[in-house]
Amino acid sequence: MEQATLTRRGTEDLRLNEEELRLLAQIASGVTADVAARKLELSARTLRRRLRTICDRLEVNTPIEAVVWAARRQLI
Repeated sequence: MEQATLTRRGTEDLRLNEEELRLLAQIASGVTADVAARKLELSARTLRRRLRTICDRLEVNTPIEAVVWAARRQLI
């Protein structure tokens, strides 16, 4: 019987830029998306879109999971 193996992207493919890390750090601080958007000088819609892009790239379902991903790697 063949054994199935899971393949997972390496973290080198998942690099986040400084702006994305600042965005995740704002979310990690506990502020709402609207407050984070104002602090980062973005519209709330742009912030939500960027969060979705980050989540898709990291293959997580929620922004909180993205924050945990970054925190575990000591990026934020």
